[in-house]
Amino acid sequence: MPPPTATLSVASSSSSLSLFPFSSYSCSKQPQLRFCPSPTPTRLTHFTPLTTPNYPIGKLMTPSAVSIEKETMISERPHTFLRETDGKDDGSIRARFQRMIMEVQDSVCGALEALDGTGKFKEDSWTRPGGGGGISRVLQDGAVFEKAGVNISVVYGVMPPEAYRAAKAAATDLKPGPVPFFAAGISSVLHPKNPFAPTLHFNYRYFETDASKDAPGAPRQWWFGGGTDLTPAYIFEEDVKHFHSIQKRACDKFDSSFYPRFKKWCDDYFYIKHRGERRGLGGIFFDDLNDYDQEMLLSFATECANSVIPAYIPIVKKRKDTPFNESHKAWQQLRRGRYVEFNLVYDRGTTFGLKTGGRIESILVSLPLTARWEYDHKPEEGSEEWKLLDACINPKEWI
Repeated sequence: MPPPTATLSVASSSSSLSLFPFSSYSCSKQPQLRFCPSPTPTRLTHFTPLTTPNYPIGKLMTPSAVSIEKETMISERPHTFLRETDGKDDGSIRARFQRMIMEVQDSVCGALEALDGTGKFKEDSWTRPGGGGGISRVLQDGAVFEKAGVNISVVYGVMPPEAYRAAKAAATDLKPGPVPFFAAGISSVLHPKNPFAPTLHFNYRYFETDASKDAPGAPRQWWFGGGTDLTPAYIFEEDVKHFHSIQKRACDKFDSSFYPRFKKWCDDYFYIKHRGERRGLGGIFFDDLNDYDQEMLLSFATECANSVIPAYIPIVKKRKDTPFNESHKAWQQLRRGRYVEFNLVYDRGTTFGLKTGGRIESILVSLPLTARWEYDHKPEEGSEEWKLLDACINPKEWI
């Protein structure tokens, strides 16, 4: 008999920034970690100020002066999650960014369903009592994808200083007190079944803090962040070059310095320090970006998000039916183990979820469906597995 599978049950749920319910899928006979859904999804909470007659909103509050309210499921996708004061029907940056991520969610999900052939996305919509909401879409147990999540959120409220520090890398401007904020984004992880078809992650977001300069908390400001990166288990050089060429083309439309700058940023960000290697073969990544015209950066984020389909779909089409054996699948699971290690130890999105007091089951939805660890595993030098590991240790210029 094969050894028993070690199983960790994780509630299938959503956070306001990352929404990826998981199914259980296991094909390896070796011990591995499996993430399974709970029968009743629960939504991540949000924060609202705790007020008393002697402690009104606007006064200095400590992080403990925060209460938690659950998100509410709704039966139909709303036209907007914005408030009247956000200018939901005008040309504001908030309204246009929300429109962009909704359109990208539709186009990416349509392309993935067409590619999978049998799998269909399940959609959940939710709102937050304090403001905003989101739409999570998950395709699982399809012909091509073990799990594909494409999710959007548009949320606002108040977060404690610790969460602001997690959300913004250079949070040197923080004053004592909670931080009023607005955040909108699209976040996705796509895990194909075939070990020769790569995993893809992309995320694009817009963030604002609302406090005026003389109020407690952070000063009023805005920034964009995001990126698209490729995490294969095996290297097909023409695939990686294709992927990076699409990223470069999107960047070059706006600034020729963007691709080399954001490519290095991606290599540096997805670095697993305790392993001395990257999570994958990179792409582009940027954060806290506000040193250019706001209109230009909105167009740039839109271009990058719209580049996901041409960058990724042709690769999966070529590799989804490649024959593979158990050793190929085992190596895929080992590389997913690296994915788990990075997300739990270093990822700022995970840190943000922890600092905002979210349910741990919700925070862990960024992890892959299955992962594996072997003691002191070393691929044979010169093998295809070794070539992948070498590229993760020593980032390459693919184009």
